[in-house]
Amino acid sequence: MRSSRFVDLEVAKDGTLEVPGKADQVGFYTGGPTPGQLGPAVLAAHVDSVKGPGLFYNLGAVRPGAKVHITRKDRTVTTFVVDKVETYPKNNFPTEKVYHSDFTKSEIRLVTCGGTFDPVKHYLDNVVVFGHLTSVA
Repeated sequence: MRSSRFVDLEVAKDGTLEVPGKADQVGFYTGGPTPGQLGPAVLAAHVDSVKGPGLFYNLGAVRPGAKVHITRKDRTVTTFVVDKVETYPKNNFPTEKVYHSDFTKSEIRLVTCGGTFDPVKHYLDNVVVFGHLTSVA
């Protein structure tokens, strides 16, 4: 998954995380740490759009042990290893687990939609990848 388009995301009025405006953008939750800082850095992108697959289209297929590389603004590259991939109903999203877990180590959360598609409500679930920092270069 590659993107040269990072956008800032905040919490919407309904309490959910905003989503990027386009399927080729990755959004960064500005209320949390950046990748490589202590705590869980949260990034979100679309699984698909009416035009086709989004940047996180294959996120649900990621397996523990996979590596995620993120180039930061200062051009350093953070490398994370995936610990687990979980799917949650949107109406039971684990906010604490995703945004407020361990602030003693650098972690990452990659979030997208998944599960059953309901044309009225869109996807009913969220896919979340959990990982930990292994290097900064």
